[in-house]
Amino acid sequence: MSRQPRHKHGRKKGASRPTSQRQLRAGELVRHALVDILHEEELQDPALAGVSVTLTEVRVSADLKHALCFVEPLGGVQAPEVIEALNRVSKFLRGRLGHTIEMRFTPALKFVHDDSFDFAEKMNRLLADPRVRRDIESEG
Repeated sequence: MSRQPRHKHGRKKGASRPTSQRQLRAGELVRHALVDILHEEELQDPALAGVSVTLTEVRVSADLKHALCFVEPLGGVQAPEVIEALNRVSKFLRGRLGHTIEMRFTPALKFVHDDSFDFAEKMNRLLADPRVRRDIESEG
């Protein structure tokens, strides 16, 4: 009989625990503070010059030491370059964040592209397809 490896807390290895209220509150605190910082600061990276960014969500790890920041550049243009630039200035942003929020640890920031806008657009195009509309209308 083989056993699954378990963490010290009894969960199976690789099993993720549900997001706690503490993590959700910390994520929103970080998101709001980062929005203010990005609005106020003139970041020195040329890829960020004149770029408006939407910070859609921040997911904080269970130990509150890491934050995954989902961003979408306005219009979705040059997303890979903007994400790279935000990750280059993440230490600066973390430093500013540490002065803004009151948490025991200031989480390390990692920026990723939020593809939910692309997914929503794809779904809208799919639902607008005449063949799909015909099937939907025939069910109703």
